[in-house]
Amino acid sequence: MYFHRGIGILLSVVLIPVAAGVRAEDTATASPSALSAAQIVEHLQLHNRARTEALKHYESLRRYSVEYRGFAADIAAKMDVEADYDAATGKSFRIVSQSGSKLLLEKVLKRAIDSEREAARDKGATALTPANYRFHLAGNAMLAGRPAYILDVEPLTASKFLYRGKIWVDAEEFALEKVEAEPAKNPSFWISRTSIHQTYAKTGDFWLPERNRSETKVRIGGSAVLTIDYGSYRIGP
Repeated sequence: MYFHRGIGILLSVVLIPVAAGVRAEDTATASPSALSAAQIVEHLQLHNRARTEALKHYESLRRYSVEYRGFAADIAAKMDVEADYDAATGKSFRIVSQSGSKLLLEKVLKRAIDSEREAARDKGATALTPANYRFHLAGNAMLAGRPAYILDVEPLTASKFLYRGKIWVDAEEFALEKVEAEPAKNPSFWISRTSIHQTYAKTGDFWLPERNRSETKVRIGGSAVLTIDYGSYRIGP
């Protein structure tokens, strides 16, 4: 019984907003131009709007993996997925290969893809905007050799697609670079905590998701780790 509950709560790691492997970060304090949290968020929104208008098409080969370790069993699964984005038609996914636990493949990895489709249908409900979050400037840092602003973000509603934590915004291009957070809404009593780590990287003129890592701790023991490596992007006209 506990094992199946543990598997069920793995759905909590399917959080599309962001999450992941962290880039090397310098401890020295950065000195970008002095802006308020509201001004930074306004620039971030302008950047995202410009990217949406300019980005017409991309393709990438993603690698999804999930591991569940508990007192009853240790199981894992992997999946390679071709992801295709087109400004006119949206996102599409094609599973290239899969291996490991059928339960994890069906209930976690394929559900992660379904969740991304769902989030893409209502971008306004997941966006980093004052309509969804409260922002507070927490400081500055150097991230991968670039100055960045650090903002505390607090969700205004307990949505499964929102999160609370910290975001790093590039101080020169006002692109989202990194997120460290937890879900705004705990999906189950059996979850004690889910931590989300996500990074973004620049391909050509566009900042796109790089890696996502979410770790879930279960109250009855055990943990689950979901990782998404977004691969190399092929950006087209």
